[in-house]
Amino acid sequence: MHVRKQMTTVYSPALILIDWQDGFEDWDYWGGNRNNPDAEDKAATLLDHWRSKGRMVAHVIHHSLNPDSPLRLDTPGGKIKDQVAPLASEEVFVKRINSGFIGTDLANQLRRARINDLVICGLTTNHCVSTTTRMAGNMGYDVQLVGEACATFDRLGPDGQQFPAELIHDTSLANLHGEFCEVIPLMAALSQAS
Repeated sequence: MHVRKQMTTVYSPALILIDWQDGFEDWDYWGGNRNNPDAEDKAATLLDHWRSKGRMVAHVIHHSLNPDSPLRLDTPGGKIKDQVAPLASEEVFVKRINSGFIGTDLANQLRRARINDLVICGLTTNHCVSTTTRMAGNMGYDVQLVGEACATFDRLGPDGQQFPAELIHDTSLANLHGEFCEVIPLMAALSQAS
């Protein structure tokens, strides 16, 4: 009699770093007044900890379809920031739209590694971080989002009203928390890979 082995998911959360690219240094292009100036340092702390524990790390970067975007891989802005630059052994997934799961092999790599738990951080909170987090939650992943290691910029509403980056950041986290993910502090995230 043939007994089929059931593949089990192991609790070993992957760290997903989203769009930590030099092109986000052009604050004026993105709306100005970026919040959370320590976000890169906190992302680097997460990355160092994940590496020290031998856990999976995935870098998701954006290669814009807009020829004027600073997030094109054929421009200096497409480069991943030195603080969180990938090692040769770490996967880099290149996306062309907001979600790290569309047009990339991220979901297949997570499945092969039998990982269902994700810790996410990156730029920008209300765009690619939010979209990737929402999709991950909808796909059944258990997602924890480190709000301290995310940031965004001021935004103009359709009526021309300017909304400050901190408000955009905070409301984005509030919209995600409890439905698509759990927003957690840095120290709680560090305990996930212990």
